[in-house]
Amino acid sequence: MTVQPGTLLRDLPPGASHVEAERLLRAAGWTSCGRGDWAIALASPDRELAARISPFDPVGPYTARLYDEASRTRRVPVLHEHRRLDGGGDIQVMEHLDPVPTETARGFLAQLAEPTPELSQLAQIVRAIHRIAQRELPWCGPLDENPSNVMRAADGRLVLCDPFYADGPDLYATAQRDPDRVAALIPEDQRRWMTEIPLAESGPWPAEGRDAMRKPSSVPMNAGTRSDVESARDHLI
Repeated sequence: MTVQPGTLLRDLPPGASHVEAERLLRAAGWTSCGRGDWAIALASPDRELAARISPFDPVGPYTARLYDEASRTRRVPVLHEHRRLDGGGDIQVMEHLDPVPTETARGFLAQLAEPTPELSQLAQIVRAIHRIAQRELPWCGPLDENPSNVMRAADGRLVLCDPFYADGPDLYATAQRDPDRVAALIPEDQRRWMTEIPLAESGPWPAEGRDAMRKPSSVPMNAGTRSDVESARDHLI
């Protein structure tokens, strides 16, 4: 069965979570094709598309913006649909991609860092959006230079994927050590599922850690007020 891009998420109700998004696609025949620290990936039945589903991904909108603004360079994946999910989740439906040899990926990243004329426009857009993310997002990490972020599309072109990321180790350590600070900087409706990320490479959180983050007592009643946010941001600078 051929999947029609742009119509996949129309049956996903408002306020749907990552659980409902995954259930919807699996019911339509999508199957697992990848798993990372922040998200899982599902492949469409015809293997033409892939969906990246994350329970909690602060940088998702910035990645989607990159794919949109840099589409004319043909050096990013073709993004067919993007939607924010309940509790800070994110789903991106894009063309299916295949991994490339590490040396090939490193060569691409080296050209992007210089950058070469071929990748100069992409480099400019990546840096511009990253600066915005750094201004707007607490715990925004540096540009990700992991070779696995370079993949190959069906037509043979190399593309850059997921160059932005949140500093997970620091964010999650802070959540355990100083939950009030996290609550002040990230609204509750944007972090509800933050303990549900796959952590495929780092290993899952212990159950007691997840339970602690879900307790209402870990979130101050006045979290999210203007004074709280400004105070916490000042503390981070």
